[in-house]
Amino acid sequence: MADPTSHQEVLADDQIDRGESSPSSSGVSPDAPSSLQLRRQYEEVAALAGGLAHEIRNPLSTIGMLLELMAEDLQTPATPRDRRILTQVNTLQRECRHLEEILNAFLQFARVGEVELVECDINQLVREFVEFYKPQARDHRVEISPHLASDLPPIRADRSLFRQMLLNLALNAQQAMPGGGIMELQTSLDDGCVQLAIIDNGVGMDDAARARLFDVFYSTKVGGSGLGLPTVRKIVEAHQGRIACQSEPGRGTRFVISLPPAQS
Repeated sequence: MADPTSHQEVLADDQIDRGESSPSSSGVSPDAPSSLQLRRQYEEVAALAGGLAHEIRNPLSTIGMLLELMAEDLQTPATPRDRRILTQVNTLQRECRHLEEILNAFLQFARVGEVELVECDINQLVREFVEFYKPQARDHRVEISPHLASDLPPIRADRSLFRQMLLNLALNAQQAMPGGGIMELQTSLDDGCVQLAIIDNGVGMDDAARARLFDVFYSTKVGGSGLGLPTVRKIVEAHQGRIACQSEPGRGTRFVISLPPAQS
């Protein structure tokens, strides 16, 4: 298990407005933007992202279709030159798919501010996700171990975004356990907040990686978009929550999400 004294915490919008600080922060500027201002910024970024995505996706789709036609023409290469060209075309196709994945991740990140919060049972959300994720976990030799507390108060959540948050964290845990391992999902009530912990026994992170964990476009993985965990943070913030990470090389990683109950 990770060292509980080693962590990084991200504050939610409502905490920023009140000027609260975490153990790892030295205070928040009184000029920090309000939740309404942040929501308007999210909407503006989402609109810009949609336009940018349209401008990129159209030529990208054209390139992809042309490469597919070229690959079909070279399906049975007759000469060494044809084989070299086919290899190059296949490489370009992979890079186009990677660009498409980055584009989709960017759109997802930009549009997180668009939330529809409804009263939910967090345990039910976790159970539904576990059923959804089981086949992929099995394929990667990841054992899912849920430990869900009883009699938790309901939360207000966007069901779609909440599942995306869980998926991003599960994929992060899966990638940290390339040979398989155990991923625990724990719910509890602590200091008036509903908590969800996602714990893996993977490779863990050092202080340098943990310090940049939620930086946009930062990734330690080959081919990673660097948007998975920043998207998680934005989803948590959109739910007026906070997220903390505890990790140590060789001892796994623990993410803890704290959310306000619906009645507060």
